[in-house]
Amino acid sequence: MRTDPLRPARPVSLADRLTRALLLALAAVWLVCILGVSWFIYEKTNENFDAELMESAHRLIDVAVSQYDDAVAAHKAPGDSPVIAKEPIINTLPLTYQLVDGQGHVVLRSGSAPAQAFGIPLLEGFYDQGEWRIYVAEHPYRELYLQLADPLAERIEVLMNALLTLVAVMVLVLLALTLLLRGIARRELSVLQSLQQQISRRSGSDLSPIDVGRMPLEPRAVGEDVNRMLQRLSDALDVERALAANAAHELRTPLAVAMLRLQAALDGDFARDDVHAALDGLKTLAHRTEKLLQLSRAESAASLGQQVVDLAALATTVAGEFWGNAQAMRQLDVIEPEHDEPSGPVTALVDPDTLAIALRNLVENALRYAKGAKVEIRVQAPATLVVRDYGPGVDAGHMLTLQSRHVRHATDSAGYGLGMSITSSIVQRNHGELELLSPPPGYASGFEARIHLKPVVPETA
Repeated sequence: MRTDPLRPARPVSLADRLTRALLLALAAVWLVCILGVSWFIYEKTNENFDAELMESAHRLIDVAVSQYDDAVAAHKAPGDSPVIAKEPIINTLPLTYQLVDGQGHVVLRSGSAPAQAFGIPLLEGFYDQGEWRIYVAEHPYRELYLQLADPLAERIEVLMNALLTLVAVMVLVLLALTLLLRGIARRELSVLQSLQQQISRRSGSDLSPIDVGRMPLEPRAVGEDVNRMLQRLSDALDVERALAANAAHELRTPLAVAMLRLQAALDGDFARDDVHAALDGLKTLAHRTEKLLQLSRAESAASLGQQVVDLAALATTVAGEFWGNAQAMRQLDVIEPEHDEPSGPVTALVDPDTLAIALRNLVENALRYAKGAKVEIRVQAPATLVVRDYGPGVDAGHMLTLQSRHVRHATDSAGYGLGMSITSSIVQRNHGELELLSPPPGYASGFEARIHLKPVVPETA
């Protein structure tokens, strides 16, 4: 059957891959063990055979010499051809041996021994000759040597039988382990299938966290990462929905006013009042669009990049944006830490761009609602920014709704309900706290907003 080269290969189950990997690793380790056991068996087999060969040679030499003497006395004269032992000696096992004199002549041999001498030195010890393992035993009183031979094939046969037994056992055990490991792997990895099923059920309408309570460490870590990703997606969708809702709420009125004024100018004689009114409406629209973009960024955690910020420098930079206006130049001051406070700059670990947006909104609201009164940006240790105005302030009923969106506390069209909400979101994203006071402590009127941030702890030497 031919396979389509363009068709992707069927994915292999993780349980099967794990089973195969474990079996291959186990087989490799077992193979190394078998080789080690085989070497040990071979060494022990040689040791046992050699011990038996040496013991048999020493027991046999006196019997062989006596048999040789009897045979010579009864049938042969010295110098004739060697005597062949017709019957086994010592035991019923057939032995392969030669009795050799000092000149290397075979004077007695067993029926299974070759007629020619083995051709090994006439010194007591072990020798390998072709297919034989030979031990030479020297007679203590006569110049005669017994050469007892043992076929090497017997030793190889013992080793092969042991290897075949080990391999057969290994194959049977591996077959049993294949079924056992596959079942265990599938059972233990079923948690991944549960994780996959939970993820597959998540959609844009269901971004609830995945249940990772009973999962092992590794899939639990994956599930927790997925939960964090789902939370980020949920936050992003919330920001998108909030931006759409806020845009519909905040942009509809100034856009309608601008269109109405422009249409009136077109229908009439292009009166300057209508054109100016349309221009004011467009400015309002642009301003509210900027606020909506600020709100979108404030509520998007992905935009934050925290770093150590000098709060006095940040306050001066924000104030400089307002000092271009003559009225703001007269109203707005920046007050840095007094001399009796801790030396060194007041710093915090924050996102400087979003914190500048929050501070700018507070200053903008203070300048608008202070009715021409003094406005101050105070930098206080350990890490606090204070925006205080000495205007009429905000009554207690309005303080409860001050951070709600779309709630305005001014009768003119310039008042927005987004600025304080944006500031509150930014402060929370920077792990700070926004405190609103009206009037400020020790004053009869006015309004004060405090941004409490986490100070940077200096490193000790």
